[in-house]
Amino acid sequence: MDKFTTLYADIVKIWGEFSSQYLSGIVSTLSLAFVATAIGCIIGLVCGILQTIPYTKNDNIFKRGFLWIIRGIVRIYVEVFRGTPMVLQAMFIYFAIPYFTNNMVNLDVIPTAYLVVSINTGAYMAETVRGGILSIDPGQTEGAKAIGMNHLKTMLYVILPQTIKNIIPQIGNNFIINIKDTSVMFIIGYTELFTTHKAIAGAKYVYFPSAAITMVLYLALTVISSILLRWWEDLMDGPDNFDVATTDTLALTSGTYNYRGDKKKKRTEKQKAEKEAENE
Repeated sequence: MDKFTTLYADIVKIWGEFSSQYLSGIVSTLSLAFVATAIGCIIGLVCGILQTIPYTKNDNIFKRGFLWIIRGIVRIYVEVFRGTPMVLQAMFIYFAIPYFTNNMVNLDVIPTAYLVVSINTGAYMAETVRGGILSIDPGQTEGAKAIGMNHLKTMLYVILPQTIKNIIPQIGNNFIINIKDTSVMFIIGYTELFTTHKAIAGAKYVYFPSAAITMVLYLALTVISSILLRWWEDLMDGPDNFDVATTDTLALTSGTYNYRGDKKKKRTEKQKAEKEAENE
């Protein structure tokens, strides 16, 4: 019991002394996670669309060759950034460029952190978008082409709106992952929540109490983000009940149409109940 009392006292003391630093770390973490997720979604959207552009043997060789090269580049990008740890990606980009340019090109920490998390998120979102596009019923594309829409208009007005709505949970999932994974940016010196924890723990030699505070802060960030994302999903779903908009004065609006089969079923059930009552 004394241990818990001491831990609580240390946590209160550390928070009272370094709360502003922790809050500054939270702001840095959220800004990096939010911006990188947004940029990653744009990268993933572009890559996902490029991977699903249709072509057939009847198309000219230049179109087929161009799409084959583009898909190969996207495939390599996705596999490399999904198949290697983000911490190594940060080290490679931040240290390799000065190494290969003989220190003629030196990257700043903040742009590098945003770049690494963005392109890492984009690699995951590329596959999410590709799967989202392919999950849409092919009849949607066929119907759009039947009314004269080309591929671009079909994607913009038919396929992508449905795809984006379907992948919102995965976008939220990537955002929550980025809140936690931005902690690896300490390797290049980016100051976020985990870096703040390391600095405070090293200065005061209170590693576990500071780690407890940091863990609770990360948990609070992810839980609050999950609640907000669920609220966003509900908004995108729209109302459960709605009236069909129509300009036809002869058409019955929702709530006024009665299916005759329902009346017939109810009448049959009523007659059956009356007959059973007579027999009793």
